Amino acid sequence: MTIALSLKVNDGLVLATDSASTLVAQQPGGATAVVQVYNNANKVFNLRKGLPIGAITWGAGAIGRASISTLLKDLRRRLTGEDPAHADWYVDPKTYSVEDVANRVKQFVYDDNYVAAFGTWPAKPTLGFIVAGYSAGVDIAEEWRIDIDAQGDCGVPSRVRPLDECGLSWNGEPEAISRLVLGYSPALPAVLEKQLGVPPTQLPQAMQIISQRLQTQIVSDSMPIQDAIDLAYFLVDVTEKYSRYTPGAATVGGPIEVAAITKHEGFKWVERKYYYNRDLNPEASP
Repeated sequence: MTIALSLKVNDGLVLATDSASTLVAQQPGGATAVVQVYNNANKVFNLRKGLPIGAITWGAGAIGRASISTLLKDLRRRLTGEDPAHADWYVDPKTYSVEDVANRVKQFVYDDNYVAAFGTWPAKPTLGFIVAGYSAGVDIAEEWRIDIDAQGDCGVPSRVRPLDECGLSWNGEPEAISRLVLGYSPALPAVLEKQLGVPPTQLPQAMQIISQRLQTQIVSDSMPIQDAIDLAYFLVDVTEKYSRYTPGAATVGGPIEVAAITKHEGFKWVERKYYYNRDLNPEASP
């Protein structure tokens, strides 16, 4: 599992994730159980070097033998024109849009790889992405979401929020941030209905009232990008600690990775892990 969040303010947006990758196995009775948690997965990506476009991912950490990180680096070669066999995938810095890039991510990950790898599986892994950044000539950042559900279906990318709105989105294990920001657990609607007898027809109104009374306005549109970075880091960190101290496997953890995307500075890493010593590899590309 994971926590992957996108935080958009007027000055730009922040992408942040943990680094946990959970290995599950099917038990003799058919149930699944966590058998190993690795803490060095890569879930934040610069999709086109030199352009203000990035992505985060949650859900399945690999398709076949290739990690999502490796697959998106393969895709990046196409988008930068480094793959002669797919020259038509080249992203022109003068005319591209974030929506077009999100459609390319969906086509490459889902149509070209996921369907081939998992098409015959009875139970399919879920997988999600947010592709975010600035389109050519546009002054406001935007976010596009891609969801592959448990039936293995995937629609076209959809906007996370209207272009002129700011806000926070989180995916993966939502419990800690939902309690902190919304004021309640995602399990609350089921508790209201099953344990307290709230009729299903009244649930939407009940949840609306609860949200209005309990939600914390933690994101401000005018928040400076550094404060947005600090907030994103804090929310991933609190989710990791929540996972650590609650019963069960700590399926959110490892180094926190953070990237900021702004109109003038583009995609910038703020926190990032490296599997190699950078002092010994001065020519290594970031």
